[in-house]
Amino acid sequence: KQWYQRRVRGSNEFFPPIEDGNAPSDRMRKLEEQANDAFDVYREQYFDGGISSCYFWDEEHGGFSGAILIKKTGDLKNKFRSSWDSIHVIEAHEKGAGRNAHYKLISTVMLWLQNTREGSGQMDLGGSLSRQVEKDLPVTADMFSHIVNIGGMVERMENNIRGILETVYFGRTLTVLNDMRSLVDLESKKAHDKLNQ
Repeated sequence: KQWYQRRVRGSNEFFPPIEDGNAPSDRMRKLEEQANDAFDVYREQYFDGGISSCYFWDEEHGGFSGAILIKKTGDLKNKFRSSWDSIHVIEAHEKGAGRNAHYKLISTVMLWLQNTREGSGQMDLGGSLSRQVEKDLPVTADMFSHIVNIGGMVERMENNIRGILETVYFGRTLTVLNDMRSLVDLESKKAHDKLNQ
């Protein structure tokens, strides 16, 4: 039953309340608050709405980890519905007397689209794509430098995944649909293919 519990980002309290929930250290809580503010701006600029939450925790072996979650849904007059969910898990370890940090980012984007327009029938398209990257970046004594580094990595990763989804998933789907739903009759297509040989 405990897996139904969640820590509310604004109040830092568990819902429903539990006695032994793990709360972040003061340092991680401050990082969480800064990350939530930064990713609220990012989400508004890239997604024009939606919701986002960032959670951070200390690692037992040093360093810290976090999760950045973004969700955007759309519904166009009940004819076209969509959902974008991105999950970014980051691990960071400071090194070099705290002047550099090694970051490992694992990102997964889950995309779902549904078209129910008359004339084209119903089409559901969904899938997920995961990618991973590791980087060493400079940090300052201010924890906000971690937010800048993590934010840049997440932004590049989402742009990369968005490009892959556009070319691979949508490109291939369009090719399949064009091959299945030809606007040209079969005889004209055969004549056109024969001319191109």
